[in-house]
Order: sequence, then C-alpha cells, then structure tokens
Amino acid sequence: MHVPDHVMDPGTSLATAVVAGAALTYAVRRARAEATRERVALTAVASGFVFAAQMVNYPVAPGTSGHLVGAALAAALVGPWLGALAVTAVLVVQAVLFADGGVTALGVNVLLMVGVGTLVGWSVQRLVARLATRVPDVGRVALAAAGGALASVPAAALAFVALYAVGGTADVGLGAVSAAMLPVHAAIGLGEAVISGVAVAGVAVLAPGVTALDPRPASPAATRRGSLALGIGSVVTAGGLSALAVSAPDGLEWAAQRVGFDHTFGSVLAEVPLADYGAVTGVPGGVAGLAGVAAVAVLVVLGLRRSSTAPA
Repeated sequence: MHVPDHVMDPGTSLATAVVAGAALTYAVRRARAEATRERVALTAVASGFVFAAQMVNYPVAPGTSGHLVGAALAAALVGPWLGALAVTAVLVVQAVLFADGGVTALGVNVLLMVGVGTLVGWSVQRLVARLATRVPDVGRVALAAAGGALASVPAAALAFVALYAVGGTADVGLGAVSAAMLPVHAAIGLGEAVISGVAVAGVAVLAPGVTALDPRPASPAATRRGSLALGIGSVVTAGGLSALAVSAPDGLEWAAQRVGFDHTFGSVLAEVPLADYGAVTGVPGGVAGLAGVAAVAVLVVLGLRRSSTAPA
C-alpha cells in the first residue's frame, strides 16, 4: 500500500506530513519510558523483520498480490509506540533507498500505514486479548496479533479512499476507488493476519513474556532470544524468501489500474542505485534486502538513542 509520488496533491501531502510528524513526536515521547537497551535492540530487529517480510508479495487474487503492512505486527511485538517508530523507519528507508513509496508521499504513507494501522491494530489486539482470557498465553497473543492485523489493512485502505477523495490528483469516482480498494485489501488482511499470528506465536514460544500483550514476566535472556529469533527471521526472509515473491501488482497498484489513476504514479528518486530493490541496476534482490534490513535496524537504534538523551 505504498503510495507513490504525485498520487496526492501537494496540499494533501503537506498536511499529512504535518499530522504524521505531530503523531510521531508524541510516539517518541511515549516510547522514551520503554526504550531500555534490550527493548531498543528488540525494536531494531522487529523493524528489520517487518522490512524483510514486506519484500515478499503473496498472491491474493488473479492479477494482484499483497504484502505485509506490519504496523499491527510491530505493535504486537514491542507495543504501539516503539512499533510505530519501527515501521516509520521502514517506510523512510524504503522511500529513500529503494524508491518504494514516494518521498513527497511519506506523510501519507506514515499516516495510513503507521497511524491508522497501529491505532486500529493495537485497539483490536487489546480487545481480543481481554476477551480470550481462557486461551493459553501463546495462543492468546497470537490470536490478538492476527485479529489486529486482519482489521488494520482494510482500515488503512478505507483511510486511503477518504484521503483520495480530498486530495487525489486524478478525476475518478469515489465509489469506483472504494469498490476496487476495499475487497482486495480485505483479502490482503487475511495474509497479514496469518503472518502476524505465526510470527508472534513463534516469539512467544521462544521468548515468554517478551511480546507486548504477553502477561508472563520477561527475563533479559528471553528478550535476547526474541531478538535473535527475529534477527534470524529477517536475514532468512530478506536474503532468501524474498526471491519467492510474486510479481503481480500489489493491491493499490491493481486498484489504480482498474479504476484508471495509475498514470499518476511516479517517483522522484527513481534513479537511485537500489531503486526497485536493485532491479534497475542489477543488484541481487537478496543483497538489497539485507542492506535494507541493516539500514532500518541502524536507523531505529540511532533514533531511539538520540531521543532518549534529548530533553523531554
């Protein structure tokens, strides 16, 4: 659901950047209290895993595909504040290094994928966790993660439709955009739910108490095991599984082609060396993916360290 450059008009792009910036400033302040050395490391590898998983497009319907959005997964792993910052780092690296998502649309993407995705995903996760009290701990956190992920993707798609009605650059009908966007992203949400549920269950088994909604006490050793598991998952996914990604257009691209606003898609950084994850210059996708994982993790660590030393 990475919105490219030129899809939204300049006023909408600027307004969303302001709103997203304000929301992230608040998230940074809330995250400071949680940013221990162990949680920073866990957040860094969680962001790397989200980046890697986003590289793997899976088939959804004939002619279209989906990929992880990751806001609900990140929230389930490290909580909403650290999770929001983790996925924001992913979007920044994708836009700047890989021309995936527009630089001028960064505010749009943060607002939709991080803001809406985290708000809806975390809210549903907390609700599911409260209702499923009789489910064992691992099953409860996995079910909560899956439920939040399932709801977060169509919610972000609905928010895109509303935003496009205000600031879209093509003259297309709102009903047509809704009809194209919502069903396909509801289907993508099913994949999001499976990936998120499995990932959180795996961490909960290996590292009791580490995921955000796991009520069990977390030891430093468990946190390190969780970080190691996510780190290995990031390397395997970016370096190997990304080669299995299908090449069909993702949900937004497919909807744009169907409705007729794909001609507005562009990228102001289309010529960067790693554009399209190295496809433009011949860099192997696995190499580009591993570079992206490292860049995202470093950005998270540097950002959280700087914020923790800044005056409140």
